[in-house]
Amino acid sequence: HVQLVESGGGSVQAGGSLTLSCAVSGYTISTYCVAWFRQAPGKGREGVAAHGTDGSTAYADSVKGRFTISKDNAKNTLFLQMNSLKTEDAAMYYCARDLPDGTPSWVFDYWGQGTQVTVS
Repeated sequence: HVQLVESGGGSVQAGGSLTLSCAVSGYTISTYCVAWFRQAPGKGREGVAAHGTDGSTAYADSVKGRFTISKDNAKNTLFLQMNSLKTEDAAMYYCARDLPDGTPSWVFDYWGQGTQVTVS
């Protein structure tokens, strides 16, 4: 039973930082690409950051240089460090499982319930 549980969201002022966590169970994250995506009210889903099993990372242009995706394979946990937050970063953030092996494809088969990020 695959399960992804996000945490760490909250309310922050513009320019501030947050670190999101995603605890994964039901499979080993080292065997699949993983990613974060977000969705703001009235907007579509936006891929934010992804981590391949080959160590590669990919970021949306809107967050490059500000967000960092990382994972702890021993703890089966995924992280998203978000710095210099902007009001347009406000959204529900989800962690997701991408395809197995290689580089991220931004195609997800499982994701969590999300954690809300508010930037004022």
